[in-house]
Amino acid sequence: MECWLMKVYGRVQGVGFRYFTQTEALTLNINGWAKNEDDGTVTVYAIGTASSLEAFLTKVETGPPFAKVKKVTVNKQEEWTNPSTFQIR
Repeated sequence: MECWLMKVYGRVQGVGFRYFTQTEALTLNINGWAKNEDDGTVTVYAIGTASSLEAFLTKVETGPPFAKVKKVTVNKQEEWTNPSTFQIR
């Protein structure tokens, strides 16, 4: 298992982005959370296998229909807590 902390930039608030990430995460058996930040970005904390996280990243980079993702940064975490599901914060 791996843990990735992603920061998503662009038009990603008010367009259903967090709900989109939750749906995709649950489909790929990824636990974690997505949270709107005050600076207009979305932070995504994702825990899963390397292959599921790669597939998830591809979905996050695309986003839902009304989103416009400009950039996604990924930081692999050495230590993490593992939520039991994927939550919207």
